[in-house]
Amino acid sequence: MTTPRRTDRTALGLAALLTTTGAIHLVDPHRFDPAVPGWLPGSRLAWELASGVAELGCAALLALPRTRRFGGAATAALFVAVFPGNLHMASRARSPKGRAMTLARLPLQVPLVLWAWRVARPS
Repeated sequence: MTTPRRTDRTALGLAALLTTTGAIHLVDPHRFDPAVPGWLPGSRLAWELASGVAELGCAALLALPRTRRFGGAATAALFVAVFPGNLHMASRARSPKGRAMTLARLPLQVPLVLWAWRVARPS
């Protein structure tokens, strides 16, 4: 059984990660150009900024005990939703090193989804 204090630390750690990545999406959105598939409607910039806003929104939900369970579920859904973009980025990598790095990153989505889901589950 997870103690409330441990759940707080787990949720706040995930919120900190999302705050960091969300801020990067807003400050340097073009860093994520390779992750946005061309078949998505609208501009790459709009998707990159929306992703950053979604990450910051999930972070805020995770930070507040009242909305933490919903925030965990929303975060798990967000991690699943961005997976195709990560696959796209891996398939479009220009160098062997870039491809290796993006492919190595793909399995990390599983523990991220599980981390978020752990926060969403009742103690």
